[in-house]
Amino acid sequence: MSITATRITAAPAAVTIISADRTVTDWASRYFGPWWGAASVDPATVCAGTVIAADVDLDAYMRLEEHVRARPHTSHIYAKAPALVATAADGTITAVAPGQQLAYLSEPATGRIKVAGADPLQVSLATARIARDAVRGQLLRDGWTVLHASAVVMGDRTWLAFGGKGAGKTTTALTLATRCGAHLLANDRVFARADAFGNVTVLPWPAAAAVGLGLLDGLGLYEKVTARLDAGESLHPTQDERVTAALCTGNLSPLWDGGRELKAQVFPDQFESWFGLTLATQGMATDLLFPQIAAGAEPSVHDTSPSLGDSDFMQGATEDRYPDILGLARGVTAGGNADARDHVRGLLRLLPHHAFTLGHDHDRAADFLTKLAAA
Repeated sequence: MSITATRITAAPAAVTIISADRTVTDWASRYFGPWWGAASVDPATVCAGTVIAADVDLDAYMRLEEHVRARPHTSHIYAKAPALVATAADGTITAVAPGQQLAYLSEPATGRIKVAGADPLQVSLATARIARDAVRGQLLRDGWTVLHASAVVMGDRTWLAFGGKGAGKTTTALTLATRCGAHLLANDRVFARADAFGNVTVLPWPAAAAVGLGLLDGLGLYEKVTARLDAGESLHPTQDERVTAALCTGNLSPLWDGGRELKAQVFPDQFESWFGLTLATQGMATDLLFPQIAAGAEPSVHDTSPSLGDSDFMQGATEDRYPDILGLARGVTAGGNADARDHVRGLLRLLPHHAFTLGHDHDRAADFLTKLAAA
């Protein structure tokens, strides 16, 4: 069985994934390729830096599970599943998620990580998640921070849309990308770093994008989705089955599970291949947007002075649902370096701020945002 390797790069950060199962490296290439660099490399050349060895190997998983259970360990919720974690005296971390039949062996001091599991899809998902968090750790140590924002690039301008859940970040970014000719940089968060010239550079955060059913329909994307589904393709496997059923039956009313809206989960590359959008790989922040969505509202500018708050920075050591059980942050404090974060905050405060309300009429929203972009 041949070994394949994919190297992922973002600014100065790099992680290499090697596996005897091509599903794993192909998944990483697809997932990271549109926004970060993802390229096949000769496995024989992989000798330095952070390396993730991923195996679809039930026996290897069982050996690691036995190792954890035989030693003192702690319990965590990791990727929405119970996980057991044991740490050796030399700092080596072994973790298992029995419900997913996934095991991890991490050597934070060397950057070597092993992933083993029974199912190729689960191993692929886990490996991509760990690779992203390993890149995140490297970027945070290099002075980057993470903003809770959507972003688009329009010519020489990069617009960042801020707000809590439901504020309209995704609606604003996708309307600009589908109707106003912008290049999509990020759906929900971006890496940001201040440079020596007083600019803030932003990079994408690759992730499956959560898009509401009503927004898909309003932006004219629903028929493109159903055509792909009818052809046998699929959206991201983390998508709730109720969303898949609704898409297949044409029921585009918002779906709720308690107080959480269930949304379609779009692969990064599907923005290009399914929706015909273009993706930006970096930008330099020029404008801050603070949208609000109100049913029946006429698009309008607010006469207010919005400002960034702590909630506009993702301040976990790793992405929210994934506590750093494997030591990938390697000493980085929550949210990265506080001075770097404050520097970014101070520079962003100097940029033009635009607060506005959008309704559910996406044609009017597109006209409004087009005029705002030209102003």
